[in-house]
Amino acid sequence: MSSSWSATILTLFPEMFPGPLGISLLGKALEKNLWSLEVRDIRDHGLGKHRSVDDTPAGGGPGMVMRADVAAAAIDAVEHAGRPLIYLSPRGPRLDQDRVRKLADGPGAILLCGRFEGLDQRVIDARGIEEVSLGDFVLAGGEIAAMALVEAAVRLLPGVLGDHASTQEESFSSGLLEYPHFTRPQLFEDRPIPEVLSGGNHSEIAKFRAREAQDLTRTRRPDLWTLYVKAYPKGPKGL
Repeated sequence: MSSSWSATILTLFPEMFPGPLGISLLGKALEKNLWSLEVRDIRDHGLGKHRSVDDTPAGGGPGMVMRADVAAAAIDAVEHAGRPLIYLSPRGPRLDQDRVRKLADGPGAILLCGRFEGLDQRVIDARGIEEVSLGDFVLAGGEIAAMALVEAAVRLLPGVLGDHASTQEESFSSGLLEYPHFTRPQLFEDRPIPEVLSGGNHSEIAKFRAREAQDLTRTRRPDLWTLYVKAYPKGPKGL
C-alpha cells in the first residue's frame, strides 16, 4: 500500500468536505500527508449563467437527471493517475471489505457523487464508470457514501491506525463478523467478563474468540456463514 493514496471527490456540495474525514485519526493522517483529499465542484462545469447541471428525464417522469456533458467535463478535468472512477449509486454492487482492501492497495479513487434522479447513462458507459452501493437503501446524494468509502479505505493505509494489527481481526477480515470485546470493570451490572479472557491462556482465548465470531455470523449473517462454510469444508477455522 502506498502513502500517496489520493481521493478526488466530484460533488455539487464541496462544502460538505472534509467533514468526518478531517477529524480523529483520518484527519491526523491527512495532515501528515499519509493520504490526500481533493474536492471539485461539478457546478464549475455547469451551463449558462446559472451553471445548470441537470435537465428533465428523457421519456418523462419525476425529478431531474444530471447531464452527461456536464458530468463528462467534470470527470475529464481530473488527472486519473490510474485511479478507478466510481459513481456512488444504489444500482451498483454492494461495497464489501474485499473491494475496500483492493482500493486501499491502489493509488486512490475518483468518486462522483450523484444527486437528483441519477446520472445520464451515456456518461457512465462512455467513461467506464464503476457503480458502487453502500447497501439496499437510497440517500439524497452520494456524498455520505463517498465519505464512508474513503474512510474504509484510508484506515487500512500504513500509519493511519495506531495498531495495524487491529485491521486484521475485525469484521469481514476473515469472512466472519468480529468477536465481542470486553474491558474494565471486571463486573458490570452483574455481568462479568468471560472467565477465559482473564486466564492468560492465549490458545483458549483464540478458540473462544473464534467460536464467538462464528456464532455471531451464523446467527446474524447467514449469508456470510454460508460462504464461510464453503471456504472451510473440513470445519470452522480456529477451533
